[in-house]
Amino acid sequence: MARRVLPVRKTSAEKPSSSAAPTTPSSSLSAESSPYQSQEPSENSNLASTSANGQPTLSLNDLPVFELRNPNTIDWLDSFHGLGQAPFPKEVNDILLAPIEPSDVEVKPDGILYLPEIKYRRILNRAFGPGGWGLAPRTESRVTPKQVSREYALICSGRLVSVSRGEQDYFGEDRLTTALEGCKSNALMRCCKDLGIASELWDPAFIRKFKKTYCDEYWGEHVVNKKKKKLWKLKVNAVEYPYKAA
Repeated sequence: MARRVLPVRKTSAEKPSSSAAPTTPSSSLSAESSPYQSQEPSENSNLASTSANGQPTLSLNDLPVFELRNPNTIDWLDSFHGLGQAPFPKEVNDILLAPIEPSDVEVKPDGILYLPEIKYRRILNRAFGPGGWGLAPRTESRVTPKQVSREYALICSGRLVSVSRGEQDYFGEDRLTTALEGCKSNALMRCCKDLGIASELWDPAFIRKFKKTYCDEYWGEHVVNKKKKKLWKLKVNAVEYPYKAA
């Protein structure tokens, strides 16, 4: 996928001499008139800005560039092609709407139930086949000192299914690349809700029943700071570091 490359700002020392050949009006016009031509950032550009809570934010300038040379290509940056056009075939819907296996569900220490990201990908692969679906980025990556976010569109069988913004916390610049991948996975999980995949995880009745049947709530003690708090785990799992049973 092509990426925009920002031009280097010329300084006064780099100005062309009077002997240099002048730029022709036609070449200048074509560069300015293209809606997908990269623009030189100004002082008011959104490459570096401040979020609503006062934290500095940064755009990685990784917005996909639409391929102008192929007019038949759909620009997924802003297209809603195929959204709500028709139901998928019954055999596809049976896979998407199948009840989740209890053994696939995980629980976070705070009690939140979730399906691992790879499970969503496997369900999509069974339903549409590898290559029959994909995630298309619709915005640049937004980076704050502790979080990255980006909007993605889920495309299945050439049709837009859902649009959602993924987010991922990170600690340390060396973790930024991993956080960007986690952001993509988070967007995938959110988009899959519109397909009905693992919809039970948002059903309060299912959550209460699952936690009562498969989970334990216990007092855990942090092995470093010795703080105690109530935590959750699957009954089949042991207490994991950095906590121990209090």
